Amino acid sequence: MVRGPDLGGKERCPGDSEVTAIRVRNYLQLVCLLVCLSLVSCTSKPSASAPDPASGLQAIPATDASRYENIRDMKSWRNPYIIVRAEDVVLYDSADNAEIVLKTDELLPALAKLPAANWPYGRVVAAAEPTTRSSEQEAVAIRKNKGIVGGILHEAHVDVKWVPGG
Repeated sequence: MVRGPDLGGKERCPGDSEVTAIRVRNYLQLVCLLVCLSLVSCTSKPSASAPDPASGLQAIPATDASRYENIRDMKSWRNPYIIVRAEDVVLYDSADNAEIVLKTDELLPALAKLPAANWPYGRVVAAAEPTTRSSEQEAVAIRKNKGIVGGILHEAHVDVKWVPGG
């Protein structure tokens, strides 16, 4: 082996550069591994998505028409009651005497949030439309909204008892 002084005055073996290269490579691999592990540990796990409102409503028993078919006065109605208007839907929660104005796409989540005790007749809502209209355009908008609300409730397996205007 040929040994000679290095720039720093130290004796050096020809194989020293190979050992240094291996050490550098091992060091870089370790750094890469640590970076990868830290990235993996920092990524957030996908959060559980909110339950589907239609699935939540399935926990309510199916409609029992015998419990409400003889109701003539809607003041006696104990399930949710909605009025479909031209621009929105009004949800009356009889248990809390609450009136909640909603967009059509907010109706199902709002119904799903109601406790099971608010559904004594099963999965059925009473629905009406306003008795007065200011124009033919408003009447058309109400009919359109009625169709949208009816479709939303039908897809969620919620029955609708249409009653005279509210």
